[in-house]
Amino acid sequence: MAVGTMDLTTDVAASARGRTNWLGVAGILALAAAQLFVFVTSPPDRDMGHLQKIMYVHVPAAWNAFLAYFVVAIASLRYLWKGRQTDDLLAASAAEVGALLTGLTLALGMIWGRPTWGVWWTWDPRLTSTAVLFFIFIAYLLLRAFVDDPERRAQWSAVVGLLGALNVPIVYMSVKWWRTLHQPQSSPETLDPAYTMGLRLNAIALLIVMIYFIRKRYEIARLERSVEHMAQEAAMRGGHS
Repeated sequence: MAVGTMDLTTDVAASARGRTNWLGVAGILALAAAQLFVFVTSPPDRDMGHLQKIMYVHVPAAWNAFLAYFVVAIASLRYLWKGRQTDDLLAASAAEVGALLTGLTLALGMIWGRPTWGVWWTWDPRLTSTAVLFFIFIAYLLLRAFVDDPERRAQWSAVVGLLGALNVPIVYMSVKWWRTLHQPQSSPETLDPAYTMGLRLNAIALLIVMIYFIRKRYEIARLERSVEHMAQEAAMRGGHS
């Protein structure tokens, strides 16, 4: 690899870190402040006591996972329409973060469910549809890991990403469409005002963290793809020498 190419890659990496690091710091500080706020101001629930505070991460994690999958759907559609590599990398980055948040949602839901329902897991429609969503995007990530051809990988991933994103409305509406142990969606009208502000603050803080993770993963993916292209060009030049 030429020295000039290596210098360019280093400069791009440094610039990417500089643009993104401030967002990560803001997200961590916002999340810490939101957690401190709820622990100071949020009273224990009448039935669940302080276990209720899991809600402040569990619910925002689910909301932001849905937003991440919306990014996957839009970026996947754009890739299938225009075939731009950047859209494929954005979809993959959002899918990775969405899967992480969905896994967190499921884990916290199980911790919440054990003392509330008496079991760690039940085949409740909300839980089951969320698990299906999670495993679809785990399959998405495995597909990307095992398909070597970039174009084929991007096309197949876009289709799987769109199919996975179509499951989001099913997860959201499951508590209305079927009889379920899981409580219906909360709103400012149905939620105790003592909990509303803490939930909103944590949702915003986790949104900042999610954007940071997606952006960071996207920048890393672009750098990885640039290195791959340079390695291929170097190999081709070596083969013709």
